[in-house]
Amino acid sequence: MRGGVGAPDPFPPARLRRLCPAMAHGHGHGGGGCRCGAEREEPPERRGLAWGLYLRIDRERLQCLNERREGSGALVFRAWEDRGDRSQFVESDDDEELLFNIPFTGNVKLKGIIVMGEDDDTHPSEMRLFKNIPHMSFDDTAREPDQVFSLNRDLTGELEYATKIARFSNVYHLSIHISKNFGAETTKIFYIGLRGEWTEAHRHEVTICNYEASANPADHKIDQITPETHFIS
Repeated sequence: MRGGVGAPDPFPPARLRRLCPAMAHGHGHGGGGCRCGAEREEPPERRGLAWGLYLRIDRERLQCLNERREGSGALVFRAWEDRGDRSQFVESDDDEELLFNIPFTGNVKLKGIIVMGEDDDTHPSEMRLFKNIPHMSFDDTAREPDQVFSLNRDLTGELEYATKIARFSNVYHLSIHISKNFGAETTKIFYIGLRGEWTEAHRHEVTICNYEASANPADHKIDQITPETHFIS
């Protein structure tokens, strides 16, 4: 059944935490609350750096399927400090589903996600993640996701959904399937934040030599054989 409606969640709920000044250096919280009052406040620019993976997206190949306005899906991936700009958003078209295909310019270790919506039933209620499946379609979402999240309404971009890092430690392409909302006909998203680490993808030159095995001189009148070399980069 598409979107997993009525089926048991194969993965336990991910740990949800509210962002706090210590988030940028990996401080943990229990029970979904922030208990950082005694800690020194981090400046906003430090917190913003932690959500800088939007800079590592290959924008030319980024896709959003079922977006009402073409190109609007790319607008929700932006700087953390600009997440409150409500003039930039994506809304679904035919139904409540959205599917983001996000290629990166290198390899990513994905650690957390923020999904910020409206204070109504258009807010997403379920998010399903798939890694390293380029050009996903809605038909492909019938397969088992790498992780599923039940979402809470987040109007200010303060709720982080922690990923299973072991599963998302070597990601070059991420698909985000918004499968359900809170009951509206369409889904509306203002901001999606991606937190993690990025490493450059290394390209290696491979040498392939095509040659003819030693032949019987009585059968071949070949004076010299020159190997052909091709470089694949």
